[in-house]
Amino acid sequence: MRELPTVLADALASGTTTHCQCWKLTRRDGVSLGFTDHDRDLTIEGFLFEAASGIDAASVEAETGLASVGGEINGALTSVRIRPEDIEAGRYDGAELRRWLVDWDAPALDFLMDVATIGEIKRRDGTFIAETHNTLHALDAEQGRLYASTCPAELGDAACGFNLNSAPFTQTVVVSSTDGRHELNAAALASAASGLYARGRLRVVTGANAGVTMPIRDHQSDRLRLWQGLPAELAPGDQVVVSAGCDKRFATCRDRFGNALNFRGFPLIPSPEFAYSYAKTGEGTHQGRPLVQL
Repeated sequence: MRELPTVLADALASGTTTHCQCWKLTRRDGVSLGFTDHDRDLTIEGFLFEAASGIDAASVEAETGLASVGGEINGALTSVRIRPEDIEAGRYDGAELRRWLVDWDAPALDFLMDVATIGEIKRRDGTFIAETHNTLHALDAEQGRLYASTCPAELGDAACGFNLNSAPFTQTVVVSSTDGRHELNAAALASAASGLYARGRLRVVTGANAGVTMPIRDHQSDRLRLWQGLPAELAPGDQVVVSAGCDKRFATCRDRFGNALNFRGFPLIPSPEFAYSYAKTGEGTHQGRPLVQL
């Protein structure tokens, strides 16, 4: 059973409403923002919790045991520190949200109510709705290894073992022309084989989208197309970093990256359709030969 701090317990028992909620939102890039539903700003332990920020807890669920539960926070985009373009750029995805119950007459962060992670964020008519998940949400993630013909590793991670930081697999280029959101051209891209950056990543270094990372849909010669539009207008002269992508096939791992020894898939595994098939007279397809030619 959780016990309230003495000051907070006495304030609640007095019958006079002197309590409020305070939220501290910490993004994955280290930026922290504070908000409160009190009618004036509160500075607690040197950290500012902004009032009239439009933030409100729409619903919060809690239960005993190890169940993963969640809720929502919503509000208007009234705080100058919460910008729509930052939400669109994914800067709040996976952010940590801590919520305290505070006595505004003697404010202190001594009763932490819950810790949550921001999930999907939706925008509608100038407001936002953000899903929240408690820390047990991580237990819902799939564990163990998936047996499939394709590789489950991400190109360049520890399981893959490939050094993605060497040219031409990663390079910084200057945008020569663009439609502003979905496509761009850069002369330096033409030196790489077409398709090298398909399924890869683009990170914007300068300009209005600085710090934004987007997946690449297609690469042909000096042109890139993105899967989704950038949150702000890209402009000629902006610098971007492009990294190669991988389609997870053994042939690509071997021929493009020379990384066959680290391939994490099972290219010889039969397909589900083959596993349920059986030999038929005159079919002639089950001759004992390999199903896959490496």
